[in-house]
Amino acid sequence: MAAQFGRRLRRGATTATVAAAAVAALSASQAPGVLPATSGDSREAADATPPPGTPVTGNSPYYTDLPPLHTPDKPGASIDLPATGTTEAGIPATVLAAYKQAQQSIAGTDPGCHVPWQLLAAIGKVESGQARGGRVDANGTTLSPILGPVLNGVGFANISDTDKGAYDGDSTHDRAVGPMQFIPSTWARWGQDANEDGRKDPNNIHDAALAAGLYLCADGRDLAVKGDLDRAILGYNHSQEYLRTVLSWFDYYKRGTHEVPDGSGVLPVGNGPDSSRPTPTPTPIPTPTPKPKPKPEPTPGGSGSPGSKPTPGPSEPGDGPGGTPPPTKPTPVPTPAPSPVTRIEDAGTGELAAMAGRPFTERATVRVKNAAGKSVPKQLVRFEIVGDTDARFTGGKTSVILATGADGTVEAPALQAGEKTGRFTVRATVTSRKLLPVDFAATVTARAADAVARTGDKALTAAPGAEFADDVEVKATYKDAVAPGVAVTATMITSPEKPDTNDKGPYFKDAEGKPVRTLTGLKTDADGVLKLPKIFADDAEGTFLLRLTTEGGATVTIELKVAAPAS
Repeated sequence: MAAQFGRRLRRGATTATVAAAAVAALSASQAPGVLPATSGDSREAADATPPPGTPVTGNSPYYTDLPPLHTPDKPGASIDLPATGTTEAGIPATVLAAYKQAQQSIAGTDPGCHVPWQLLAAIGKVESGQARGGRVDANGTTLSPILGPVLNGVGFANISDTDKGAYDGDSTHDRAVGPMQFIPSTWARWGQDANEDGRKDPNNIHDAALAAGLYLCADGRDLAVKGDLDRAILGYNHSQEYLRTVLSWFDYYKRGTHEVPDGSGVLPVGNGPDSSRPTPTPTPIPTPTPKPKPKPEPTPGGSGSPGSKPTPGPSEPGDGPGGTPPPTKPTPVPTPAPSPVTRIEDAGTGELAAMAGRPFTERATVRVKNAAGKSVPKQLVRFEIVGDTDARFTGGKTSVILATGADGTVEAPALQAGEKTGRFTVRATVTSRKLLPVDFAATVTARAADAVARTGDKALTAAPGAEFADDVEVKATYKDAVAPGVAVTATMITSPEKPDTNDKGPYFKDAEGKPVRTLTGLKTDADGVLKLPKIFADDAEGTFLLRLTTEGGATVTIELKVAAPAS
């Protein structure tokens, strides 16, 4: 259990009162679902107990800004506000996409948790101001690391280094890292690779948002239940003020949000991560200085004649009618609104086919375009498996939402074939608009082998009317690897050239003990090995042939000799 501390941040004496007023105002139009926290005097909020163990952030500082006391209009819901709504309700595009992707992912793996993306947004707002206002690259990684203070016990928890400085650059003590502020030891357990780039990066908003959502859902929590919701948030930071602050933003975001460009989000004020160090700001683009207009020639006797004192003009003090007029600011040219997405198309996907139990070598890839035919980045695309199949995306998922890259394309996760053979569909749709989907036909074929051979070389012999003493065992392979689960047929044949079923000589027995000379439905085991049932000889003597044929066409022919024992 982490040590408990007093208040870690400097706050005005009215912080709790303002928080209570903000939450009360937001609660007036509470949407169905999770109940909001009430005032700071609420017994329910005050009695909420944090879960055991070190909190996600190590009780690092957080931003205490509260949402505006008015409810943001949802886009298009009011004629009095622009479609973008209020400034505070805007969430940077990549950050918003990461929250929604995390919700979708967890809904597929833990549907009983009911984690809403607005809760992730509330925590992201409080922990890092939505990744410093969305200062992330095209992959969702922060342009520079977001680090909390050194957790050396001076004003904060005392947490010795657990990652050798790999994430926080400190090999003595830990620090909370990234837009969701994970301490390294917590990240080691909950870290995810949501964007499937091969790395679990706490400074990547996709990885961090999914990890945060999974943590909130831990221990079978149902976040639609108020008690579970409170405990989940307190597990992030053992503070009742933290709980109230997150809940106030959660309620605020549920009333309406909108997407804003990356890097243009509102930066919070206060002692959050990196507050001890200045955050570099972009270098402003210099504005060209307007060239001064030439002064007109003075008119004799006029106000500009020699010896007369200019009269200050109304615009600039001391700048009369004959002086230089004040520079005029150029009228800003409005940036045209981006053309809406109009279609989604195949971006060069190859054949989707795989053998049962094996991975598909190709992935469905699509491109999103607008009416001008230009590729559109940062658009959410849902890939889903449709049809009667047990094939799954990586992680056992049947549906996943991913964002298009800078070139407007996005690739589905890797597909893994199950045991059910046949055709199914991988469907790609844009989540933000109702457009015709792109359907990819996929096929799973039966397990096969391209080679089969006996595992031993001992001669197989029996006396007439007797049982063969030694078992027949073979091993199947495919591309030099073991071939498990491959169907095999065993047949007593007349000759290699004309492999008809022999009606005499060695035989198997069916369930009723009757002789049969063809067996179907045989399969290799997990090691690609098949041991045949016992073989019996009739009264005919001689050399006979047994042929085994695998799915995929591999064959092996084995000699069986029947001879009377020597006298």
